[in-house]
Amino acid sequence: MCGINGFTWADAPLVEEMNRLIEHRGPDDHGTHVEDGVSLGSRRLAIIDLSPSGHMPMRYERGGKEAWITYNGEIYNYDELRTDLAELGYRFTSQSDTEVILAAYLEWGTGCVDRFNGMWAFAIFDVAERTLFLSRDRFGIKPLYLHYDGSDLIFSSEIKALFAHDIARKPNDQAVFDYLYHGLHDHGAETFFDGISRLMRGQNATFSLQSRKLSLWTYYDLEKKVRSDGKMTPDEFGRLFLGAVKAHMVADVPVGSCLSGGLDSTSVVCAMRENDPKADIKVFSLAFPGEEIDESDYQEMASSKYAAERYSTTVTPADLAKHIRDLLYVQEEPFGDLSVYGQYQVMHLAHDNGMKVLLDGQGSDEILAGYYYLAAYYYYDLLRKGSIVKLAREIMRRNGPNPQTTRYFLGLLLPTRAKEYLVSRDRRFLDEEFVRRHMSSDRRFRRKSLPEALVEALTYFPLPSLLRYEDKNSMAWSIESRVPFLDYRLVESALGQPNKSKIDHGLSKVILRESLHGKLPAAIENRRDKLGFATPEKRLLSSSAIQEMVSEIVTSEAFKRRPYWDWTKVELLAPRVAEKSRFQFLKSESLWRVVLVELWLETWIDRGGAS
Repeated sequence: MCGINGFTWADAPLVEEMNRLIEHRGPDDHGTHVEDGVSLGSRRLAIIDLSPSGHMPMRYERGGKEAWITYNGEIYNYDELRTDLAELGYRFTSQSDTEVILAAYLEWGTGCVDRFNGMWAFAIFDVAERTLFLSRDRFGIKPLYLHYDGSDLIFSSEIKALFAHDIARKPNDQAVFDYLYHGLHDHGAETFFDGISRLMRGQNATFSLQSRKLSLWTYYDLEKKVRSDGKMTPDEFGRLFLGAVKAHMVADVPVGSCLSGGLDSTSVVCAMRENDPKADIKVFSLAFPGEEIDESDYQEMASSKYAAERYSTTVTPADLAKHIRDLLYVQEEPFGDLSVYGQYQVMHLAHDNGMKVLLDGQGSDEILAGYYYLAAYYYYDLLRKGSIVKLAREIMRRNGPNPQTTRYFLGLLLPTRAKEYLVSRDRRFLDEEFVRRHMSSDRRFRRKSLPEALVEALTYFPLPSLLRYEDKNSMAWSIESRVPFLDYRLVESALGQPNKSKIDHGLSKVILRESLHGKLPAAIENRRDKLGFATPEKRLLSSSAIQEMVSEIVTSEAFKRRPYWDWTKVELLAPRVAEKSRFQFLKSESLWRVVLVELWLETWIDRGGAS
C-alpha cells in the first residue's frame, strides 16, 4: 500500500514535494523517477516483500520494451500471475506484486487489469510508446485524483498533493449543491474542488506525451458482470467467502481486523480464524460503555470465541470539537455522519498498537442488502409480483426493530414530484439562486428492483463515499485497510442470487448467516440491528462543546458571505438544534452539512489546506 504522484513534465523537486505531502501513506520508503516528459513519485508502506527490491517507482524491461510504475494497492492473485508469466519467459528479481503488474502490462497491455484480483490505483510509463497508462480497481477501493488542463496531466492518491502545483483553489458549486441538497458525495467523477476529478471505479486512462490527449474508458461494468448461473448453496457461498478472506490475509506483516461486533466484521474475524487456526489476531473496536449503542458485549463474544486480542477506544464531544478540522483535512472533502470520526479513532488506535494491515467488513451491506432502506426495494419487488401475503409477513417481522424500512417503502411508492417537494421543503434555508442554478435530479428517487438498488449502492451511493472515508482514515495512520467482501468474484456471485438469499423472514444477509451457522456466536448470528462504528450522535451534537462551535460558525462574517445559504434562516435554526425535537435536523440532512461545508471552505479554500 502506498501513495502515488506524477505529472507530464520533468521536475524532480516538485514531485518530491508531492511525495512529502502524502508521507503518511507510505512512511517506509520513497522514490522518484524523472526523465524527459514525465515525473513519477511514490511513498511506500511495505506490506509484501519488505526488502529494498520493492522500491518504487519500479522499472521492468524485456525484449526491448521498458516500463516504469508507481502503484498503490494489493494484487491478491499476484503469485498465480507470476507463475503464468514465468512460463512465458518473464523473470523476477523481487517477491512484490508491483513487479508482476509491470510484467503483466508488457505481456497483455492495458487488458492486464482484467486478470487482477485486488485493489489498485497505478500509473505506468511506457517508454517506447511515450504514454502514461492509469488504472483504478473495479470498485474504486483505492483513489486516484486528476487535474488535466488540456495539455498536461497531474495525478495523485490525495488531493492535497495536487496543490503542490499552481492550481486555483475554487469550490465546485455543483458538488456543494449535490451535498447540501441531496446529501450526495463521491457519486461521480467530480470532486468538491473545481478542476479536480477522480478516475472512476473500473476505469482506465491513457495520456499521450506526443498528442497531450487524455483518453478514459470503462473496463469493468458491474451490471454486465453479475453471475446469475444458478442458486448457490450456503456452503458454496461460505467457501467463496473464506477464500476471499484468505486471499486478503496475504502479507509479510501481521494482519488484524476492525471489529464493530456486528455480523459483517464478526464474519471476517471468524473467517480469519478458520483460515489460520494459529494466527495471532488483533481486533480494534469502538465502545461506549453505558450507551444504548454500545456493542462491547458483542465485541467481547467475538474476540473470545476466536481467541483474538481486542483493543477498544471511544470518542467524546471534546474529542470531536478538537479533531473535526483535522478530520476534514484528512478526508479532504465533506462527509456524512459521525461514524467517519469513530472509524478515524479506531485507525488511530490500531496505529498506536503497531498494525499496518486491517481487514474490514465494508461491502457486505451493498452485496447482501444489509442496509435498512434496501429492504424497501425487496418489499417493492414483492408488491409488483403480487406477493401480498409474503409482503405483509416481511413487514411485520421487520417492523419491530426497524420501522424506518416501512416508512422508506411507503415513500418509495410516492410520485417522484411528491418526493422532490418533500425534500425542497426542508431545503428552504439554501439560497434560492444557488438552488435554481444547480438543481439536479437524484436517481435514488426512482423506483427500482432490489438487484438494481444493490448495483446502485455499489456504484453510485453510498459505497463510493464509504470507501473514500476508509482509505483516508486508514492511510492517515499509515494503515492498509482491506475489504474482502469486495472480492469481485464474491460480489458478482452474490448479486446474481435470488432476493430471498439476501432478505427473508425479516432478516438480511441470509446466505451469509446460513453459510457460517454454528461458527458465529448465536447472539451475533441472529442480530437484526445494524450499527457499524456508530457514535452517540445525539449526545455528541447536543453537547455544549459542539453547540458552541456551531454557534461560532453560523454567526461568523465568513459564513454570512457564502453564496450557498441564507444565513439569517440558518441562524434562526442553530439555537434550536439542542432541542430534542430539532436533533434530527442537525444530525442528518441540513445544519450538519452546512457546518461541514463551512469548515471545509475554511480549511481548504480560505486557509489553503492547513490542518
